[in-house]
Amino acid sequence: MALNKHMRGQGVVISVPMIWMILLFLLPFLIVLKLSFSEARLAIPPYAPFLEWVRGLPRPVLHWNNYAFLFTDPLYVASYLYSLKVAAVSTLCCLLLGFPMALTIARARQPWRNVLLMLVVLPFWTSFLLRVYAWIGLLKHNGVINNLLLWLGVIHQPITMLQTDFAVYVGIVYSYLPYMILPLYANLEKHDPLLLEAAADLGARPFKAFLRVTLPQSIPGIIAGSLLVFIPAVGEYVVPSLLGRSDQLMIGRVLSDEFFENRDWPVASAVAILMLVLLVAPIMLFNHFSGREIEAHK
Repeated sequence: MALNKHMRGQGVVISVPMIWMILLFLLPFLIVLKLSFSEARLAIPPYAPFLEWVRGLPRPVLHWNNYAFLFTDPLYVASYLYSLKVAAVSTLCCLLLGFPMALTIARARQPWRNVLLMLVVLPFWTSFLLRVYAWIGLLKHNGVINNLLLWLGVIHQPITMLQTDFAVYVGIVYSYLPYMILPLYANLEKHDPLLLEAAADLGARPFKAFLRVTLPQSIPGIIAGSLLVFIPAVGEYVVPSLLGRSDQLMIGRVLSDEFFENRDWPVASAVAILMLVLLVAPIMLFNHFSGREIEAHK
């Protein structure tokens, strides 16, 4: 009896997130998948029906031309490649900045560790949109950075920073850096400091001890943080729209334009499905290493 109650309790607990995933992920995904095999129409809704009736029986109508169009039109190919490049470079920058910060927090004393963690999380207390807008005031021609450099005499005329690739990288790195720091900190603070002491006793210099002891143990945290930055950065929309060039579109902006400006819902759905397919491998990799990390610390 007690076992049956326990199993029923487990079923209730598991069913809540399962229902949540079905309603908020699976059903919307199936709707978008269905739209991607339709055709655009000047109607309401602006796409052809998925089913047509032949002799009183329903028959699905699949149009593959939306996916063929994505691979033949240079705009979409360039947007996908540019999005992957921006996400990869931003992830590398976040790693180079985040690893020393996470290592410093992990090795700080307990009172300071909490303060430093609070400073990392503090930007989340402000609207993401407001934080990106703030960079416009910093990077524009008469912004804070240019005025400061002119006042110091470092430059003699303003530098063009806004609406450049540089501004996009700055915005994405600033926005997603905490997603790199927190998984790295969670990994680094579990390291045994006695291993570094043993390496020093055996004659290893600090940098060599870092390469041979700290870095190999940090691989799961590096992968988790990198994927947490890379996956959302591929589909980033707000940062490139506000800080980037108008002639260099990331795939999130292209997706929005197809839905709301061109009203081509089938092509927009195909763009979304293809983007999801590109991210399936990183998502599976993230789940794999997250599972290994959880198992290692049980």
